[in-house]
Amino acid sequence: MRVTQSMLSANSLRHIQNSYKNLGKLEEQLTTGKKVSRPSDDPVVAMKGMRYRSQVVEVEQFNRNLSEVYNWMDNGDAALDEVNSVMQRIRELTVKASNDTYEEKQRQAIASEVDQLRNHLESIANTRVNNKYIFNGSDTSGKPVDLSKIDQEVDLSTIDSNNAKDYALFAEDGTQLLWNDISGGFIDASGAKVEVPVTGDYIAKEVGAVSVNQKDVNIEVSKGVNLNVNITPQNVFSLDFFSDLGKLVSDLKSPETTGDDLSKSIGVLDGHVDKIISERAELGARYNRVEMVESRLSSQEIIAKSTMSENEDIDAEKTIIELTSQETLHRASLAVGAKIIQPSLIDFLR
Repeated sequence: MRVTQSMLSANSLRHIQNSYKNLGKLEEQLTTGKKVSRPSDDPVVAMKGMRYRSQVVEVEQFNRNLSEVYNWMDNGDAALDEVNSVMQRIRELTVKASNDTYEEKQRQAIASEVDQLRNHLESIANTRVNNKYIFNGSDTSGKPVDLSKIDQEVDLSTIDSNNAKDYALFAEDGTQLLWNDISGGFIDASGAKVEVPVTGDYIAKEVGAVSVNQKDVNIEVSKGVNLNVNITPQNVFSLDFFSDLGKLVSDLKSPETTGDDLSKSIGVLDGHVDKIISERAELGARYNRVEMVESRLSSQEIIAKSTMSENEDIDAEKTIIELTSQETLHRASLAVGAKIIQPSLIDFLR
């Protein structure tokens, strides 16, 4: 086969073009630090990279969720700690007032302080974090406690089918019954109906006096793992809790109240304090689990990023050597091409 000057030129240009392409690819790898910049470079590496990257993003999102978990739990624990301190102060005042040597004015002063502490407990129960009520179960937009409605006495005989929806009934065990338009009566969680007019041992309060939403606020901290970040508010901020404190204030103001009567209130206060401590201990147990989950996520993040790096990132030293070698070959091919591709006919006659 006869090799012509045009064939030599075409082949030389093709090889030089390929050399430029290889140089460009190596330069792009050094610039980006990645083995591939498009799926066509290496489909297998690209496919694995997408999967590894999704895993890294997932772990990072779980870490962000943990920040929200800590926010809820830290605020909840701080609030319960403050509630416990307030209750200890109320107990201390009640013990002092139970001494029959205290005069009526002294008990009146104690009653005023207890009443202020009760109002402070209402503000703690209505704690908001990021504009969300943290002690109202899943209903984070509703105010859980309203003392003005708790202190308002509602006569059961005044409740009829026309105004029933404005009230909630509380049974002796604290269960709340709400009006149901379909059944035409009050119903509890099991669907049991209470007819109107209402009779029996129920306490009637306006709707919203004390919320009884017990649905958990769950946040996903790992794939398929959801943690409850709030407490059960009814175990702390119940109707009985605020009603008993209100009764204590009334007893302290009454001149007929004896030391023995106030001593009985101390036992009631201790019962509420025990519930607060139990709820805080349960929250602490969940907090410990969150810390273990955080430790595991940190390990998973390191492993996921390491795996993704091994799949996608270049070996910088190796790539630099390859680039240097390719540059040397490219210069050699340019030099050879300059010799083969003669610029004019005169060069053939020399």
